[in-house]
Amino acid sequence: MSWQAYVDTSLVGSGHIDKACIVSAAGDSIWAGTTGFNPKPEELKVIAAILNEGAKDHSQIKDTVFADGLFVGGERFVVTRVADRSGYARAGKEGIVLVLTKQAILIGHHGENTIAGNASATVESLADYLIGQGY
Repeated sequence: MSWQAYVDTSLVGSGHIDKACIVSAAGDSIWAGTTGFNPKPEELKVIAAILNEGAKDHSQIKDTVFADGLFVGGERFVVTRVADRSGYARAGKEGIVLVLTKQAILIGHHGENTIAGNASATVESLADYLIGQGY
């Protein structure tokens, strides 16, 4: 399956995610995404840094996003949790789910009418599958 098919079928196609993208674990390239959902390069670098514990200045960047928020596609989200391979953030009733695999970061956005737990489970489930496949 192509990266775009994972976005279209496994994430957005679930009905729990309304827009998503898959990027490199380093945060330096977007592999696939929903049309119009375009996290900026500097936003991707921050996401990669907070999820990759081995990244330079990991703790400092993590502290900064908890204090100042996380920007995705120019929109500010309040970070609620970063643990292990995952991060969660909210903007009102909307939210972002971030999950790191061996080679990629999955970024899923859910709208205000979606149950956040369902959105999280959808992204985490795809991450588990990709990790099982060596990605």
